[in-house]
Amino acid sequence: MNAAYHTPGQHWFIRYKLYHIPFWLIYHFCWWATTLGSPAKAASSIFSIYVIKFLFYVVFQALGVYFNLYFLIPRYLEKSRFVEYITYLVLTILITAACIVPGYYLTSILSGRSLKELYGVDSFNLYYLYTGSPLSGTVASMTLAMSIKLTKNWLQTRQRHQQLEKEKLETELNFLKYQFNPHFLFNTINSIFFLIHKNPDMASASLAKFSELLRYQLYECNDRQILLSREIAYLENSIELEKLRQNPNMEVSLQADPLPFEDLGIAPFILMTFVENAFKHVSKETDKLNWIRIKLRLDGRQLDFSVSNSTAPSAFTEVVHYGGIGLKNVQRRLDLIYPGQYDLDIQNNNASFEVRLRLRLSELIMPLPISKTA
Repeated sequence: MNAAYHTPGQHWFIRYKLYHIPFWLIYHFCWWATTLGSPAKAASSIFSIYVIKFLFYVVFQALGVYFNLYFLIPRYLEKSRFVEYITYLVLTILITAACIVPGYYLTSILSGRSLKELYGVDSFNLYYLYTGSPLSGTVASMTLAMSIKLTKNWLQTRQRHQQLEKEKLETELNFLKYQFNPHFLFNTINSIFFLIHKNPDMASASLAKFSELLRYQLYECNDRQILLSREIAYLENSIELEKLRQNPNMEVSLQADPLPFEDLGIAPFILMTFVENAFKHVSKETDKLNWIRIKLRLDGRQLDFSVSNSTAPSAFTEVVHYGGIGLKNVQRRLDLIYPGQYDLDIQNNNASFEVRLRLRLSELIMPLPISKTA
């Protein structure tokens, strides 16, 4: 699903964030250079016995920063639990500063010189610990890392909102093209017209489904989310109308389990796009059965949806080109609306084409649209 690809070495390097190591080394060198007043003094200090103390700063401050960024912030700050977050953040800073102190003692032991000779103090009492370099350096690294992280999150959120607005406009245009597709409208109306004389009851039921479908497209599909039950009802109506246009040797099956949650929402037309593609590219063989199989299952809040259809070898290369709003647009909408919450798998061969979508749903966050008369 990801657009970017990396070699195995690059993937390993990025996954374990090894590129952070040069950042921390450079950051602490700059910190020491500022403290000593000269980059040359900082370099000579690092390439000596003082490298032990330097490594204690690098390692423990990095651990403290990552504990804050990847545990405290997601668990407390992002959930507005401010008192708990500040309490644990202060404790993290104090513990991190305390963990740096053994580096001073270890440097003294290995150099054979006293703390007084090396640092001008007899011992690291609490006053020096929490007013000297261990505490101030830890606070500075925490502040810098949080500034970078929060700024990055703000920029990503802002960029995502801009992409959503742009995608909304593009999607609305594609929706309009789909909604008023003359081929779909005229063929459906024509099928219902012939049914009026052949089977009036069936024609009446089909006309009701057609009216409901148009009402849905005109009034209910413009929200970012709609009820999952409404999307499934639209799906069922569309399938029934599509059946009217198909040959007798076409078998269409829809297997949908009862919905345990009535308040779940989904972005409109996410599911229908794959069904539309199946009808568009299903095989049209006259001497054997052509088929479309649709399955929908809800496990908790996880939606498992699959669509498969028979294909003709001659149309094999054509099946991956989706109609409607297109596979790329669907994937793009999924990336923007459900980032990290879906898995899309597409399998195709000479005899069949299958799409499997696994999607994590949530409660409907938009108010229900006001019902309008068609």
